[in-house]
Amino acid sequence: MTGPAPQVSGGIGLWFGTNLMEPNQAAEFAARVESLGYSALWLPETTHRDPFAHIAFLATQTDSLVFATGIASIFHRHPGAMKQAAMTVAEQSNDRLIVGLGVSHAPMVSGVRKLDYTRPLSQMRDYLDGMDEAPYSGAATPQPPLVLAALGPKMLQLAADRSDGAHPYWTTPEHTELARSVLGPDKLLCVEQKVVLTSEADEARSKAREAVDLYADLPNYRNNWIRLGFSDDEINHRSTRLLDGLVAWGSAERINERVQAHYDAGASHVCIQPIAAGRFGTLDEHTLEGLAPG
Repeated sequence: MTGPAPQVSGGIGLWFGTNLMEPNQAAEFAARVESLGYSALWLPETTHRDPFAHIAFLATQTDSLVFATGIASIFHRHPGAMKQAAMTVAEQSNDRLIVGLGVSHAPMVSGVRKLDYTRPLSQMRDYLDGMDEAPYSGAATPQPPLVLAALGPKMLQLAADRSDGAHPYWTTPEHTELARSVLGPDKLLCVEQKVVLTSEADEARSKAREAVDLYADLPNYRNNWIRLGFSDDEINHRSTRLLDGLVAWGSAERINERVQAHYDAGASHVCIQPIAAGRFGTLDEHTLEGLAPG
């Protein structure tokens, strides 16, 4: 299931969950993101709104903003249902959809969902087979591009072989260079980068530490950070090198240098995620406006 990419390459997107917003607030937010010049809005999926239903609504409130799932879990939908949702939203949004798929994490899949998380790589391969084989007889529309949440070399290779590209999360420009070498020159490489727009080191690292705290015990991320050269001790103690390596902070110019480093390493699209103190999904207005490309 592959298709032409919406026009996001080279632009800056925004990765942000709207789950703390009422529907009318989310609609106003999406319209604002579009007006600020961001090329895409990436929406997560955990236990909140269904991202496809939500994107279908938000697309009616915007004109050109591309929407992407970052990511939709393969364990939460039958492959045929995933294909139906993707094709329907792509059609109804005038082809403004990128489908990001992933295997999520064991605590969510086997813990919360009570589903089998063994052999996630093989399950992703089988799932893509299921999507390819699933019938779809809706109105003729281009298939939306599909990218995989890929970090390690095997999932990156699967993304290269079976999808339009990859959506790495919690990574560095060094990982972007590695991902590009595996994907080849023509695949989408949509990289997420966490940011804090402040030159106060203590403030920036405090917010970065709070964000890392949410993810540090998830093996998929921890293993990738170790592959990138961070030690268990650095991860456990939230070292300055880890925080500064994973989260771009400082002036707008300094943060844009990190974004450019991803592009120089081979990214085709970078989506920034502003980090605010407090609950996940709290909006940092200062960063949203201060890094707006428009």
